[in-house]
Amino acid sequence: MRNYLNRRSGFDRTLAAIAATFLSIGAASLAHADPAKTSADLAIDAAVPMPEPANVPPPTAADFNPVAPVASEAPKTTEAPKTTEAPKTAETPAADTSKAPAATATAPSSAPPANETATAPAAAPAATPSAAASPAEATSSIAAADQPFADKLRDLVTTKSAKYFDRKAERVAVEAFYKDRNYAPLWTAGSAPSAQANGAISRLKDAASDGLDPADYPVPNFAAANTPEAQAEAELKITASILDYARHAQAGRMHWSQVSGDILYPEHNPEPAEVLVNVSTAKDASAALDSYNPPSRDYQALKAKLAELRGVTETPQHKFEDGATLRYVKPRKGSDAEPMDDPRVPALRARLGITENPNDTHYDATVDAAVRKFQAQNGLKADGIVAQNTIRALNGERKDRKVDIVRVNMERLRWLPRHLGAKSLGDAYVILNIPDYSLKVMHNGKQAWKTRVVVGKVGKHATPLLTETMKYITVNPTWNVPPSIIYNEYLPALQQDPTVLDRMGLKMSRNSDGSIRISQPPGEANALGRIRFNFPNKFLVYQHDTPDKNLFAKETRAYSHGCMRVQNPDQYAATLLGIALPKENYTPEKIRSMYGRGEVNINLPTPIPVNIVYQTAFVDDAGKLEFRNDIYGRDAKMISLLNGSGKNLETVIAHSQPTYTRPTNVRVPGESFADSSGPNLFEMLFGGGRPQREEPQTRRRVYR
Repeated sequence: MRNYLNRRSGFDRTLAAIAATFLSIGAASLAHADPAKTSADLAIDAAVPMPEPANVPPPTAADFNPVAPVASEAPKTTEAPKTTEAPKTAETPAADTSKAPAATATAPSSAPPANETATAPAAAPAATPSAAASPAEATSSIAAADQPFADKLRDLVTTKSAKYFDRKAERVAVEAFYKDRNYAPLWTAGSAPSAQANGAISRLKDAASDGLDPADYPVPNFAAANTPEAQAEAELKITASILDYARHAQAGRMHWSQVSGDILYPEHNPEPAEVLVNVSTAKDASAALDSYNPPSRDYQALKAKLAELRGVTETPQHKFEDGATLRYVKPRKGSDAEPMDDPRVPALRARLGITENPNDTHYDATVDAAVRKFQAQNGLKADGIVAQNTIRALNGERKDRKVDIVRVNMERLRWLPRHLGAKSLGDAYVILNIPDYSLKVMHNGKQAWKTRVVVGKVGKHATPLLTETMKYITVNPTWNVPPSIIYNEYLPALQQDPTVLDRMGLKMSRNSDGSIRISQPPGEANALGRIRFNFPNKFLVYQHDTPDKNLFAKETRAYSHGCMRVQNPDQYAATLLGIALPKENYTPEKIRSMYGRGEVNINLPTPIPVNIVYQTAFVDDAGKLEFRNDIYGRDAKMISLLNGSGKNLETVIAHSQPTYTRPTNVRVPGESFADSSGPNLFEMLFGGGRPQREEPQTRRRVYR
């Protein structure tokens, strides 16, 4: 026989002799490998040159993985598989299998009998589950003791998941999550919680530290779960509590629409699948759950103050006794009447920290001012009247009220986006706090600027809560009067005085559809002042300058129709433009130099987020817990909702929105308006004096 591998003659005879020797020794084992072969067949096989045997481990299931190279190269015909080490010539078909392991060797490619197929590939299906295998057959990673649990869990997830999960997205996520695990238990280990579950349970039981109610996140009794069905139910109950906590921590226990129709924040519920993967794979499940709470400094500071309020028992050194109602009566001119006298006043002075005249029994102006401040800090009406509610607060019985106020303020912080600022601008953002009547510009984690603001009146003109982006700033804006003011205020005023619009410098016209349009041209007498800050929103509100500066001196500044008036708009504009357009060198002086009679829009290349919030409790820069009056009644409603029971507070409520449809059949008295004198409509509506006419350009010195 001629050897085609090395072209050497005589080698085949030597190899045949050696092969015959091995055949005589291992005939039994070879017969077991392929009992159908005869001695002649084995002799032919032995004539094929074979390499030295290699120390190759026996094949495993991984070797037959469909994505592994071995499986992808498995022969699909009766031809022998080729190896990379065989010579690539057409004259060596039989030698192509010479490098294969002995267990997978096949006969030469010349039409072999059916019984001469390779044995190892035939055994591959036994090493890996078939594609049609049922989930129960594929759970090779589940211990035999847990198989009944997995079967029951599969039944509950696929047929009764709505019993445990109200939301479709959560049901879909839970089913996919457990299917990927072959329904193996995660939170349960027999009749006890797993280590991962213990971490999650510790966070659920401590939900009160985040202003949430632990009762909303029940933990099953694992010890009592002594059957597969009970264990499966415990598994799904703890999964439901984990999903509920993550959702409430990130987006809020109640939906903002439950409180009012003038609130609009972006929805940002966490993805259920992400929550399950995050908590189940985290080294610390408790920390993973805690990470869904707001990361902001304001939230973390309130959380620390909540712990202090709950950990400190308020026991005043001087208890104030019940008795007659105390109030301060300001003496009239020329009257010698003294303030109200009561023997409890010295105790009241001590309780409020008044060191002046500590033994004086008169309820004078000093005591009245201290009482008003105390009432405001404790969420009471700051009227200076000492009645039962104030007495309870003085004696430390108002701690629960403070706790509730802090809780609802933490809840409102959850409504805000997770990231308040524009990342590309150093996390820059604007935050306006309505009860504090203040506006701040934040940049690089610090306060860049702060000013006073005037906000909407109580009632239908309340300033809405929202998050939007400021896209441009308008210098010398035209005031297009909102439809609500046109039809509710201006047109009724025209019925009484047809000259009122002309005296205010307002222009009225009809649109193509016949509706009324009223506007005021730019100028220092414009109701919007010299600058308007635009962040388009459904409520049609914005921030702007004002010609009436006197209101900024007041402590309570809720006087507008919903828009926000800024005390120092030129500095505000320069601060924002310095962040958005740093190379343009905008300063307050540069902004003021642009004042004139023509509108100028300055676009912000990257919009800056504007967050309008309602925080009646917050921690100031000195670390002190501050309280503000609940001017819109938001706290009272939210406390009532959170302390209620049996109500789904996450339900979205559809509120009737104001209509801005403009009537087309309005009759306006007269078509021209003569000049007149006297108080204008702006003064009647908003109060305060203002110029009747726009002053000449050279006299614009209001900002100097």
